[in-house]
Amino acid sequence: MNLPNKLTVFRIILIPVFMLLLAINWQWGQLGIGGADIPVQQFVAAIVFIVASLTDLLDGKLARRDHLVTNFGKFADPLADKMLVMTAFIFLVSLGKVPAWVAAIIVCRELAVTGLRLLIVEQNGQVMAAAMPGKIKTTTQMLAIIFLLLNNIFFAAISLPFGEIMLYICLFFTVYSGADYFIKGRDVFKDTNE
Repeated sequence: MNLPNKLTVFRIILIPVFMLLLAINWQWGQLGIGGADIPVQQFVAAIVFIVASLTDLLDGKLARRDHLVTNFGKFADPLADKMLVMTAFIFLVSLGKVPAWVAAIIVCRELAVTGLRLLIVEQNGQVMAAAMPGKIKTTTQMLAIIFLLLNNIFFAAISLPFGEIMLYICLFFTVYSGADYFIKGRDVFKDTNE
């Protein structure tokens, strides 16, 4: 197992840690940072999420740079990303920070695009690469999750709901990039017997 794959496995291991931090009421108190009052357990969960997100950036760069792309990495890396993001959004709904309908759209899009990518790989053996709208979606998702967990740290003092702004930008790019994937991959649904 190469280093990028180890980073992916580490990210997967961090998901239950992230979940436990948010699922159990640890009663660790509050932090006052950057104009925001943040429950300590949310702050620690945000740090775990940031570390997991950074491993996502790092493992892909290392795999491409060192020519260490493997079938395990192709499978586990996007799966780990989706698991991390979907887990975060589900917990943000339970914390009252994200409307359930927004999380439902994000989760449904992730599942639909994952299914489409699998069909495309099965049909022509090629992985559908992430386009720019998908990359913007991922970046805004990560920023939304971090700032919502951190109660808009650094922006709270000026009453700027940065996490919420990122959430709705992410929602726009979630829908837009999902539609873009299906438009580009529509040939996969054509009957091969025609």
